[in-house]
Amino acid sequence: MNVVHPEQRILTTAQACAWRAQQAGRVVFTNGVFDLLHPGHVDVLQAARDCGDSLIVGINSDASVRRLKGPHRPVRSEAERAYVLASLRAVDAVTVFDEDTPLQLVRALAPDVIVKGGDYTEATVVGASEVRARGGAVVIVPLTPGQSTTSIIEKLRAQRDSAAP
Repeated sequence: MNVVHPEQRILTTAQACAWRAQQAGRVVFTNGVFDLLHPGHVDVLQAARDCGDSLIVGINSDASVRRLKGPHRPVRSEAERAYVLASLRAVDAVTVFDEDTPLQLVRALAPDVIVKGGDYTEATVVGASEVRARGGAVVIVPLTPGQSTTSIIEKLRAQRDSAAP
């Protein structure tokens, strides 16, 4: 088996576009912060991979996460988040985007399928109309109950606060 080191799967936008141009079959795109990887993330990533022949994941840059989620996020740096995602068997490539939404990235990559978790609807998926206009599909994966980064962080804070003297 030819093993690709995770760092080789982390691509700049230009590299991601070149990678996309070389892919045969259906290319699937999903995106998010992926701050503290949990079973809900894994379920979305696996469902996304099952929708096509290759999967590219766009992750928000640290600056983008701070703008969207506040000054205490992300917990993990973009380099750490990208590395962890790139190590997963379901993921073929990872790229970081600095905008608040992945619209520019979706337009540049022109995926055949865009996948998001069940906290979205087809109407709220950024890039859905662009993908559909090219004959592609939008897939919404049901949320995994009880799984969210926010709930993990809240649980850790509660544990820390209850342990304080």
